[in-house]
Parts: sequence; structure tokens; C-alpha cells
Amino acid sequence: MTYFVTGATGFIGKFLVQNLLKREGTIYVLVRKESVKKLEKIYPWWGLDANQKRIVPVVGDLGKPKLGISAADMTKMKGKVKHLFHLAAIYDLSADAESQRVANIDGTRNTVEFADAIKAGCFHHTSSIAAAGLYDGTFREDMFEEAEELDHPYFRTKHDSEGIVRNECKTPWRVYRPGMVVGHSKTGEIDKIDGPYYFFKLIQKMRDMLPKWMPTIGIEGGRINVIPVDYVVDAMDHIAHKKGLDGACFHLTDPEPMRIGEILNMFAKAAHAPQMTMRLNAKMFSFMPSYVLQGLMSVAPVRRARNQILTDLGIPKDVFSFINYPTKFDNRDTVKALKGSGIAVPKLETYAWRLWDYWERHLDPDLFIDRSLEGKVKGKVVVVTGGTSGIGEATAIKLAEAGAKVAIVARDPEKAQVTMQKIKEAGGTAKFYSCDLSDLASCDKLVGAVLKDFGTVHFLVNNAGRSIRRGIANSFDRFHDFERTMSLNYFGSLRLIMGFLPSMMKQNKGHIINISSIGVLTQAPRFSAYVASKAALDAFSGCAASEFNDNNIHFTTINMPLVRTPMIAPTKMYNSVPTLSPEQAADLVVEAIVYKPVRIATRLGIAGAILHAVSPKLTQIILNTAFRMFPDSSAAQGKKGEAAKEVEMTPEAMAFAQITQGIHW
Repeated sequence: MTYFVTGATGFIGKFLVQNLLKREGTIYVLVRKESVKKLEKIYPWWGLDANQKRIVPVVGDLGKPKLGISAADMTKMKGKVKHLFHLAAIYDLSADAESQRVANIDGTRNTVEFADAIKAGCFHHTSSIAAAGLYDGTFREDMFEEAEELDHPYFRTKHDSEGIVRNECKTPWRVYRPGMVVGHSKTGEIDKIDGPYYFFKLIQKMRDMLPKWMPTIGIEGGRINVIPVDYVVDAMDHIAHKKGLDGACFHLTDPEPMRIGEILNMFAKAAHAPQMTMRLNAKMFSFMPSYVLQGLMSVAPVRRARNQILTDLGIPKDVFSFINYPTKFDNRDTVKALKGSGIAVPKLETYAWRLWDYWERHLDPDLFIDRSLEGKVKGKVVVVTGGTSGIGEATAIKLAEAGAKVAIVARDPEKAQVTMQKIKEAGGTAKFYSCDLSDLASCDKLVGAVLKDFGTVHFLVNNAGRSIRRGIANSFDRFHDFERTMSLNYFGSLRLIMGFLPSMMKQNKGHIINISSIGVLTQAPRFSAYVASKAALDAFSGCAASEFNDNNIHFTTINMPLVRTPMIAPTKMYNSVPTLSPEQAADLVVEAIVYKPVRIATRLGIAGAILHAVSPKLTQIILNTAFRMFPDSSAAQGKKGEAAKEVEMTPEAMAFAQITQGIHW
């Protein structure tokens, strides 16, 4: 037996060839000249070695008349090919109309001409249930012209290509209309995201955000036909070799299709995600005229929000056109042809977990995102303020090691020499800029120097800061503490942001990372000057992020917990409380660069913010208790000499500090 297969390297084609190899004979495979190597890479998957003789590549092109196959090859195959399987096509709702026309319509016509020219025994055309369009009712296997609503290019090209086989093919033919093909029911294997897979990312996000037991709301939708690839190829293989079936069409579909909501719940169960307990019938929204919906979606903010959500989830917008899928497919001729073969559609619930497992291990888009720091900053210009000690130094070293062009900003050139040496030893490069960030003129000079040297800035890490731990009652005569804290922590950072934003706008790319404090979320007492300055920067960043969203400029606020840096060294009490190391803090900066979140905060910090919102009075009582538990330092109280001896922490205070790790007390 001799076969000819188009689309043999595609998903269905690969499995069909695997089935055909179980039979005797040669299998000719259409392949582009530049894709011969791709075909050879599949040989081991088929269980063949490099010297195999069963698979014979035939160089051609789907877009050329008679597939562009040479006269010599056509002569070699003429009268010998008993079964020609045409699978090469575009199976993608999101593909453009022209590409679908060329592949699906022109490709089918060229393959039909080739089959007639070599006098093939039977032309087996792999169509799709899409050939029925959006037919409202039951579509039988003997129906074709009755198809409705073929406006979408995928439906139209599938219908028209099948029409070419029916009307132009002189070779005996058989048509197969598979449903929505998913992975192998035994292995879960599939090669691309399609059909129900488009919703896997949504299910995964629900699993990550919500406990499994929490009920959620979903959509009921119409009934869709999901079938595994092994059923498709087993059925095609069996029917193709059965006599007396020429000129017939076979629906390779599930006789008992499920609604979209049921299918998504099945995959949610496989993913250990919350079930969509309450499912809304999507038809309830059909009362709204289409022109109203189109008008709503044409509003820029709505359109952008929709596109962003769909992009994040990897869902093509065309998918939602088929939520209320109206067509049911009768497959009695297929069932009759398969009778006695043992070939039947397996229940989705028996293999849904395999599909999910394979997708999450092999196709989850997150697997292909470069999450390395090097991938984000190599060759990019990064400005790090306060870069000669603590968090700033640790961050600068990590960035330089990853190949960034680091501009280190600090006041003391002598301290910078130590940091620069560390970077050199780590194999990185950096340039130091001396700047007093509390002086606006010095900030402007810094911006000019960096842009002159590097031309632009891709990342700005506002890390330099000043902290004052002193209760307000001990600050009545120290208003300057508030002024100098604000001038550095807020105005200095703001001046740099305003200075570098124009260059980021010009390149339509940028990321500003502000090292804020957990104190902004918890509003811990005794840090009113520090927290107020950081809160001001947080508020500015929130406003700015909305203004520059369409410039691809990101703002990230890191509400940093207590870190063991020179800034906290004067407060001896902190020697007895848990803190992060500068390197651990720098890892949070790396996380910000890689993932670009709006905010990075500890669970305790978030809990503090929630507690303030839900029960502010209770929160104030708790914080006041802590305020009395951890007194001002002797220096903050203005004590000198013997009176300046630090008060040791009580066991009660130490226990409380352990429970509230990371909060500044």
C-alpha cells in the first residue's frame, strides 16, 4: 500500500503517519525544501532511524499548482498512490484572512489537481466542523450547502475548501470533519494552544489567587465538540481503508457534547482550581443589540482594557464570538462505519487531567518567558541611587554581574571605590556619579551627565533615602527633620524621575523602581517623617503610572521591610529584631525588574494595610501599644552621657518584634 500525506509534520498529520506506519507500504510526504530537516527530526518520534526507507520526502509547495512537485516525482508516483491524505491547512481562528485563503482554499485546489494528475486511488480530505459555519440546529453528515453564517474567514475557507473537493475532484474522495481537536487521551500531547486551551491561563490564575473550595462565577455557553487527536486519526485510518464509502462525509465528533461551562469546570478540577459553581447562560446578554456592544467596545478605555486582559490571558478576541455555539453534529454514518472496530470517543473526564498536565509542563506561555535578570538588563542603562552601601550596593553588584550598564549614584567618592572594586571583581562594569540628591541643582547636573554619557536610561532605582526614628513628642523643635527627610526621599527622587522620563518617553520604554517602606502600609508610629516622605513618592508613582501606561513606562513600588543597613545601625534595638540582609533586599529589586509588578510587599505589610482599612480604631490601639513598648532611643530623647544608655528590650517586646517581622518599631 502506498500513501501520500500533506501536513505530515502538523499535529494531526504526525499522529496519522504514526498509524499508517503500522501498515505495510511507502508513505510519501509533501515537504518544503527548507523543511526537510524538520521532517527528519520527527523520525525518532515515529520510531524510525536516519536510514529508514518507509518515509519518502517529496519536495513541493502547497501554494503552487499541482503542489509544485517535479515531473520526475509525479511520474514515479503515478498510479501507485492508493490513499492521498490532505491535512495541510491553517487551523487557527486568529490567522489573517489572506493566509487562510492561500493555505486552505488554494492549497486544497492544488492538492486536488495533483491527486487527479497522479491518478490517486482515493482523496481523503480533512475538513472541519467549521465548514458548517454557525448553523442553528443539527448539521448532518450529508449536509453541506446548508451551512450558515460563514462570515468568519476560518469558517468560510474551511467550507470553500471542502466545496473544491466535492465539485472539482475527479478522484474518488472522502471528507472528514473533526470537532475541536485536543491532545492525546493517553499522553496529553499537543503542539499548540487552541480551543479550550485558550482558557487554561485563566484557570491557572484562579487557582493561584483563590482557594480550591471558593465558588466562582462562570459562563454556561453553548455545546462544543471536543475530541482527542488519537480518536481522530484512529477513525480516519479505519474509515479510509474500509470499502464502499467514497463520496461520503464523516463527522468525527462527540455524540454527547458538553457545554463550555461544564468543560471549563472539568479542566478546573484537573488543575485543582476553584469550580465555577454559578454559571450564567451567555444568551442572557443577547438582548443587547450588536451595534450597542460594538459601540461600547469602540470606546478607547474599554477597548484597551479588554485587549490588555485578553493579552495577559492569551485569549484571541474571536473566541468569544463562539461562546453561544449553536450547532449540533449528527455522526450516525461515522458510528456505523466504526462499528465493531472498538474506536469511540473517550469521555473527557477520563483524560482532562492529562491534557492539563501536558499543557502546564510543556505549553504554558510562562515557561517561555525569560525570567533571568540578564535577559532583562544586559546592555541596558540602570541608575541606582544610594549605590555605595546596603541595598543600593547589593543591587548594583547584581545588575553589573548581569551585564547592565550601571550608573552608581552616591555622595562619597571614597566609599564608591570599594563598591567599584567589588563590581570589577564580579566581572561587571559601572560608572560612579557623585551627587547630593537633597540638592535639586545637583540632581539636575546628575541627569545631564548620565544622559550625556549613556544617551538614555532604561531603569531608575530610587534607593537613596534618609530615615529618622523619633516620636512626634520629641520632634516639636526639630521641624528640620521633616524638611530634610522630604527633600531627599521625595523631592530628590521626584527630580530624577522628572529628569529621566523624557528620554524614556522618547524610546517608548522605561521602568522606575522606588524603594519605599513597609511603614507606608502599616503606618507604624515613631517614623512619621520617613513614612510621610515615602508615602508621597508612592502616591506620585500611582498617579504617574496611569499617565505613562501607554508609553510602556512602568512604575514599581517596593514596600521594603526592615533591612540591616548602615541606616538602621544607630538604633541598637534593631540588633535584637529580625531583618533582611541587603542581598535579600536586592533580590526584591531583581523581582521588580523581571516581573514589573505595580507593588512588591510582604504579607504582613498587606495585612497591615487591610487592617487599617477594615478596622482603623483597632489598628490604632495595636500600634499605640507597640509605640509604648518600643521607646525612642536615648539620642532621639536628647539624652547625653550616662543618661544616654540604651534601654534593653523586654522579653515581651522581643516576642512582639518576632511576630511582626520586618516592621519598623
